[in-house]
Amino acid sequence: MRNNTAAFGHVPAGSSQSNLCKIFANTSSLVVMANEIPGQPLLSAPNGNLQTQSVQYASPDLTSIRISHGSSGHICPIFVAVAAIRKLMFSTLNSYLEFTFASGKGEVADVKSQLRLLAGSRAPGADDSKRDLFKKVISYMTIGIDVSSVFGEMVMCSATSDIVLKKMCYLYVGNYAKVNPDLALLTINFLQRDCKDADPMIRGLALRSLCSLRVTNLVEYLVGPLGAGLKDNSSYVRMVAAMGVLKLYHISASTCVDAEFPAMLKHLLLNDPDTQVVANCLSALQEIWSLEGSGSEEVSREREILLSKSVIYYLLNRIREFSEWAQCLVLELVAKYVPSDSNEIFDVMNLLEDRLQHANGAVVLATIKVFLHLTLSMTDVHQQVYERIKAPLLTLVSSGSPEQSYAVLSHLHILVMRAPFIFASDYKHFYCQYNEPSYVKKLKLEMLTAVANESNTYEIVTELCEYAANVDIPIARESIRAVGKIALQQYDVNAIVDRLLQFLEMEKDYVTAEALVLVKDLLRKYPQWSQDCIAVVGNISSNNVQEPKAKAALIWMLGEYSQDMQDAPYILEGLVENWEDEHSAEVRLHLLTAVMKCFFKRPPETQGSLGAALAAGLADFHQDVHDRALFYYRLLQYDISVAEQVVNPPKQAVSVFADTQSSEVKDRIFDEFNSLSVVYQKPSYMFTHKEHRGPFEFSDEIGHVSIGTESADTAVPANRVEANDKDLLLSTSEKEETKVPNNSSSAYSAPSYDLTSVSVPTSQLSDLVISNSTVPGHAPQSSSFAIDDLLGLGLPAAPAPAPASSPPPLKLNPKAVLDPATFQQKWRQLPISLSQDYSINAQGVAALTTPQSLLKHMQGHSIHCIASGGKSPTFKFFFFAQQAEGSSTFLVECIVNTSSAKAQIKIKADDQSATEPFSSVFQSALSKFGMA
Repeated sequence: MRNNTAAFGHVPAGSSQSNLCKIFANTSSLVVMANEIPGQPLLSAPNGNLQTQSVQYASPDLTSIRISHGSSGHICPIFVAVAAIRKLMFSTLNSYLEFTFASGKGEVADVKSQLRLLAGSRAPGADDSKRDLFKKVISYMTIGIDVSSVFGEMVMCSATSDIVLKKMCYLYVGNYAKVNPDLALLTINFLQRDCKDADPMIRGLALRSLCSLRVTNLVEYLVGPLGAGLKDNSSYVRMVAAMGVLKLYHISASTCVDAEFPAMLKHLLLNDPDTQVVANCLSALQEIWSLEGSGSEEVSREREILLSKSVIYYLLNRIREFSEWAQCLVLELVAKYVPSDSNEIFDVMNLLEDRLQHANGAVVLATIKVFLHLTLSMTDVHQQVYERIKAPLLTLVSSGSPEQSYAVLSHLHILVMRAPFIFASDYKHFYCQYNEPSYVKKLKLEMLTAVANESNTYEIVTELCEYAANVDIPIARESIRAVGKIALQQYDVNAIVDRLLQFLEMEKDYVTAEALVLVKDLLRKYPQWSQDCIAVVGNISSNNVQEPKAKAALIWMLGEYSQDMQDAPYILEGLVENWEDEHSAEVRLHLLTAVMKCFFKRPPETQGSLGAALAAGLADFHQDVHDRALFYYRLLQYDISVAEQVVNPPKQAVSVFADTQSSEVKDRIFDEFNSLSVVYQKPSYMFTHKEHRGPFEFSDEIGHVSIGTESADTAVPANRVEANDKDLLLSTSEKEETKVPNNSSSAYSAPSYDLTSVSVPTSQLSDLVISNSTVPGHAPQSSSFAIDDLLGLGLPAAPAPAPASSPPPLKLNPKAVLDPATFQQKWRQLPISLSQDYSINAQGVAALTTPQSLLKHMQGHSIHCIASGGKSPTFKFFFFAQQAEGSSTFLVECIVNTSSAKAQIKIKADDQSATEPFSSVFQSALSKFGMA
């Protein structure tokens, strides 16, 4: 049979666009009929039948692929066919797009020739033709086609009185003047000419375009038009000129100040009859004086004049004439005004009383900010202000878009947190509506929690319980948490506990998970409810709880109340057996502690589980889990009674749970009322200053430090131990485990847990108490054997040999030298020898204000810095050191976070065996930082 061939790299000759689309459409079935290709007849096989028909398509960059159909054809694998056909399709589309852009460039040339013909033409209909061409140029510019080649023709065609053409020309000029300053010189003459046009609209547009060029070399051409614009008879031109002064200041501050434009703006601010001009002058002056800084006495004096009583009263008396945006600007200035006495406070509030009824939410919020800040020192009046602003805010919440409701609710939320009793009677306004977005519902739930008291708790909790069955799972979770928070506020605890226990019986995973966490918190605060809660919790299978926090809460209750839960030891035993399947370190930590507690209360039933848990914990890769297991193991070796006092002390009720935000942060947010700080629920310095824009992201190139969001790939693991760790609980002579060199696990090998070993039966825990006559910290060897045997860890064959004497400390070369290129090459080539976290003392955290302070300290210990960067609270350093009696070089990456008092250290070395001694030297030097 013959094959019909067509190339997909380009459209076949004679084919139409519809045929091409038909080819693309048929690729989904993997069968392409031969008669669909124009110019290719359908051929019969030699035997005359058409049972086997095939089409073979060839591409320059692909091997031939046969796609057949019929009873006897060979069918290629579907994924190969799909991939090949899609690649061929995209090749054709790319060819089409390349043709489109090429034709676009050709059309630009045609537009340029047509514009040249129309330049200076006054024939009838010439302006209409120019409009069409200008629109085409703007559309090309919008989609990214370079039309800078028609710059001259566009400027020549701008000599017209048609304002539409003027606007399009100004848009074009402003776009290309920024990227090509040389072309901007061509626009100066016609823009300056338009600045003197008889039409004030054209004068204003030309002045705005002239100031928007933002080319430093053209500053001298802006001074004259701006001066004339500030004195223009048209208010529109003066309004544009006021903002033009600010643009000039950003281009050249000295030119703006030398031309005395700030003084002219101040004159217009106090004397111009047009309120929009006054608003623009106020905005420009505030920004200019803020950028000038507080070091200049003249600037400070001008600021004081702007905040004087006469200026404030002048603006307040005219505030009804201003636009909504201008009113917000004036009110923001008034909020900074400090009245001399209470009479002025009441005068200002009386003048702004009607602004609380304004339809615009921004004006209402700006007015509320003025009221709140003016009355901070007057407690009684401040409370009356809360009562007065309550109704306008609640009205704004119920009207407008969800976005506006959320913004107003955010401000209302901070007021509710400061004075919940004032809003307690209006709790129904915070009920969630079915059609509200989830972000609004979540904020309302927080406010319902805040306003709950003795009188409305029942109604609020009833409403919240309805939300627990919501189809929106995040809102259902938040509603359950809200119920728990209200219970922790000591309001109608009896009814709330019953509701939470009902949640545990709903047989919904997320409801059970949230309820378990809340029941745990309730038991910590109200231990007297343990009998009722444990009766329900005991019926919950641990296999049905998958969320880490909920599972940790269940395990905590199993350990804390194991004497009241009959199956507690056996449930914990099952969890220990599935240790390797548990991925959450939080759950493993709680499991260790719960097994320890259960062991002290029911030792015979928990003996084997405790041994298995300690063995698994000592072998765990997570540093916290490993350390806790090692701590418990050493504690049991030392004294069982002491271990019980540490792990299972008498329970004390928790009176107050820690708040997620400090009072200082809340006060700072309140000071920034009517800003994004309230919406983000964090002070402005946390999301505006560079050092608070999230974690630092360090590039691979040494010495280049960038600020940004830390990705998962570049994040330094904070908890995983990639090298040998050090036992901080014991001295060298007390270490009994044999260190095994392993880069992915702890240096301690866990005691082997043999399920077949025969454990010694236990009669009483007191049999294992170590005599107090022993030296603290040195448990007798026989006691250690008894503990190992009791826990099923197996008896060692022989006592561990005495440890060898400590090697001499590593000596470093104080005059080590290493150039950056060599450092970078070594850093890329050498593997990581050790990676671990190290805690920094409080004195060191206080001393680390700049990178230079740590550099000098480490240099005194013969550890030199080759690159550093960052700002508080995160700093990054690259250190190097050289062995004094050898050629080994050590490279260190050290990331210090002062907020957590942690240092993440990575060490690379030419000699891997010298890594541990150098690590000791480095950590010793770091521990002494700030102590002098």
